[in-house]
Amino acid sequence: MTAYMAESMTHGETSMGEYRILAVDDDPAILRSLRRGLRLEGFDVRTAGSGPTALEIAESESPDAIVLDVSMPGMSGIEVCARLRQRRAEVPVLMLSALDEVADRVAGLAAGADDYVVKPYDLRELALRLRALLRRTGRVAAGDETVRVGPLSVDPATRRVTMNGRRVELTRREFELLEVLALNAGIVLTRQVLLERVWGYDFEVTDNAVDTFVGYLRRKLEAEGEPRMVHTVRGVGFVLRDDPA
Repeated sequence: MTAYMAESMTHGETSMGEYRILAVDDDPAILRSLRRGLRLEGFDVRTAGSGPTALEIAESESPDAIVLDVSMPGMSGIEVCARLRQRRAEVPVLMLSALDEVADRVAGLAAGADDYVVKPYDLRELALRLRALLRRTGRVAAGDETVRVGPLSVDPATRRVTMNGRRVELTRREFELLEVLALNAGIVLTRQVLLERVWGYDFEVTDNAVDTFVGYLRRKLEAEGEPRMVHTVRGVGFVLRDDPA
């Protein structure tokens, strides 16, 4: 069991962001990498090397989000997440795992995790996922609810969507799909992830539903000659971004 590690920004450092992240992993090297990388992305980071320590910090300091390793000795990340939810803690939890196993992912989500990333991961993508998670769970600055990606504007509160100021009328499911893509702008989302986040665990729905609704979205977003924003990443899934590449 690794010792507790807790770090906060010193007076000589510049605070680039307003969100406090608790990173939890029993590997000191991974913790150092998370602390350094997430600080560079603008987060204030605390770290813990064990499940019990993570629970103590979560209770005493109320972080805005937790990055939590699944496999830790003594108390696993899944158990930590389950205990947080038993305490009715609503802090967003992003789980990290070295294994891309469906059973692990399902167990983590069932325990109350909000998102799941497989190691090795890109720190920039991890930061993007954290920001998307913070926005999805309502932990955003007042007056900043609208999501803007280039000419696209998505307002989750009013469900209003515009492209270059043009109102785009969407069905409920189309809006939910676009909202997930917009909240994760720049991140490639697999069909399975989109199915889980938009349709839930409805096993009647197939991967083809995602492609079908992406087609609907594209027709409506590009109705007046606007550039394509929802891109297909062959063999992986879809990504929303403000460039033609």
